[in-house]
Amino acid sequence: MIGEGAARRLTARIERWPVAGSFVIARGPKSHVDVVLVEIVADGLMGRGEATPIYYHGETAESVLAEIEAAAAQIGHGIGRAELLSLMPRGAARNALDCALWDLEAKIAARPVWALAGLAPPRPLQSAYTISLGSPGAMEADARAAAPTYPLLKLKLAGEGDLDRVAAVRRGAPGARLIVDANESWTGRDIVGEAAALAPFGVELIEQPVRAGQDHLLDGVVSPIPLCADESCQDRADLSRCVGRYAAINVKLDKAGGLTEALALASEALALGLDLMVGCMLSTSLGIAPAMLAAQHARWIDLDGPLLLARDRDYPVRFVSGVAQPADSRLWG
Repeated sequence: MIGEGAARRLTARIERWPVAGSFVIARGPKSHVDVVLVEIVADGLMGRGEATPIYYHGETAESVLAEIEAAAAQIGHGIGRAELLSLMPRGAARNALDCALWDLEAKIAARPVWALAGLAPPRPLQSAYTISLGSPGAMEADARAAAPTYPLLKLKLAGEGDLDRVAAVRRGAPGARLIVDANESWTGRDIVGEAAALAPFGVELIEQPVRAGQDHLLDGVVSPIPLCADESCQDRADLSRCVGRYAAINVKLDKAGGLTEALALASEALALGLDLMVGCMLSTSLGIAPAMLAAQHARWIDLDGPLLLARDRDYPVRFVSGVAQPADSRLWG
């Protein structure tokens, strides 16, 4: 028990979930993901939220848990989602609490979260499936294995040798749609030249070519493939630096600090003429269930976090040929 008030009882814990096989990006391999689970109980009902620490911001499961512990008393005594935006900074801790509050409110009201949020009923979403960073041969084999089930593939890149990787994946999956994630590894490289080399392979989108904070390197860049801000866009405060440099932003609940901010961010980005991608960290289905609501108007969707794990929660989000089905209310919402 870490927080209890007159109306609510809040608990939180760290859980470790093993990765299926290996998962490698430009920053290194991962064998597991540590998530933080929040449960808030009121009136005999429970709301749950899950968050994955944003490691490139220095978050750890322990630091996220500590943030939640610090806010527990106020949550327990009835603080709402709107107050949470000013009480806590963006990040994974606020995401777990925000999503748990949405889930609890929905259960108390006996209405789904999408209805409480004024949204249309969620529709199934075609998600990308991630091809982990590796040698061209390994990525070709992974793409060949994935393509019959997942028509949209997302490739992790690393800078040097990326053309060979994309060419290999295209050989392995000649009919698949492709998006790529540079994970900031193209800093100092010829962005237009790199993109032009990938264009013949049908690449639809390039995520985060340069390091966050060095987005000025994209001033005047006219890429033949749309560029998408990931690390460079956390919440609405970052939109001004993205307009004119990126064609799209990647909305992630852990970055934004919850579904409340993610919905607002998506709406404002669309109004500014930016396309949307909605993504996730490595997570269980509980982490992506709320993200699916933010993704309903996205052009690209990358919610395959649970598919990359060795196991998932009870009542997981179902994927049919890569299409994520609306979440079971016994899981969330």
